[in-house]
Amino acid sequence: MTGDAVLLRTEPVSPAALLALESASKKFVRPIDAAQRIANLFGGDYDTEVTHAVDCVSLEIREREVVGLVGESGCGKSTVGRMLVGLLQPSDGRVLSQGRDLAKLDRSQLKQESLRVQMIFQDPFSSLNPRMRVRDIIGQAPRIHRIVNKSGIDAYVDEVLDRIGLDPTFKQRYPHQLSGGQRQRVCIARALAVQPRALVCDEAVAALDVSIQAQILNLFMELRESLALTLLFISHDLGVVEHMSDRIVVMYLGRVVETATTEQMFRYPNHPYTRALLTEVPNIRLRRKRYVAIQGEIPSPMHPPPGCHFHPRCAQAMPRCRVEKPELREVAAGHFSACHLNDMK
Repeated sequence: MTGDAVLLRTEPVSPAALLALESASKKFVRPIDAAQRIANLFGGDYDTEVTHAVDCVSLEIREREVVGLVGESGCGKSTVGRMLVGLLQPSDGRVLSQGRDLAKLDRSQLKQESLRVQMIFQDPFSSLNPRMRVRDIIGQAPRIHRIVNKSGIDAYVDEVLDRIGLDPTFKQRYPHQLSGGQRQRVCIARALAVQPRALVCDEAVAALDVSIQAQILNLFMELRESLALTLLFISHDLGVVEHMSDRIVVMYLGRVVETATTEQMFRYPNHPYTRALLTEVPNIRLRRKRYVAIQGEIPSPMHPPPGCHFHPRCAQAMPRCRVEKPELREVAAGHFSACHLNDMK
């Protein structure tokens, strides 16, 4: 392509989900080291450590949809995002792009798919090379992948910077010469420069001041409309997710426990964990309300509890919850929940 490359695309919308996980699990295995093996010879009790980060998650993201993925720290949200962009491979299950299994693509096809989905990380400073100018940070990938030729790099970088709300003169600066909000805009520009169809935003505004958060969130919504982007927005901030998302997916300790449209989720939460999360959201209309945190600590993903993972912290837990894993079932049109209490209704 020439230096006149633009960010808009014209390919038709596919009826298949743009991105999907199918019964995907991810385990991180840490084998015992040499010292621990020797200690075991003398009566030690060291064993291989297995962290169950994601446990049999199925998730679909449709074309031009904004999906919010929420849950407590350590529930597996970021691992799901990294599997969708190809940074991590699932231990079990499949990652699909428009129905195609990424594990079965050849090298050329996988390269093209990797450009279609880009990730934006929480800390913009640590995700930018401090030794590179903004021009090179944004322009390197388009040049390597021949989206634009060498002579057109400057014009292309100017176009991308203008689209994300930065003056083109910023391309001569280094990351340390930018504010936090400006650095995050550069991260967004770097992702957009390879003309993706989807962005996975992993706590993309969590490290920013509140006023800057609002600007970045509005930028995401503008980009969604102007570039027909699909977004997976990972966050622990339910207020942000409510503002951004068409649909919300709630995770707890590696599993999806509920998924629904944003309106359904906030008006008719079904799972006890979801209701507890929404109860903790401050609301100025509810005066003199006492906010009570969810009791107990989230269990270790190295030793998840049997049955429903939430049962040790659930006030409505039954004996069945301690031994039987609940499956996601439809409790209303487009509203799915994994809770044994639904069998009693």
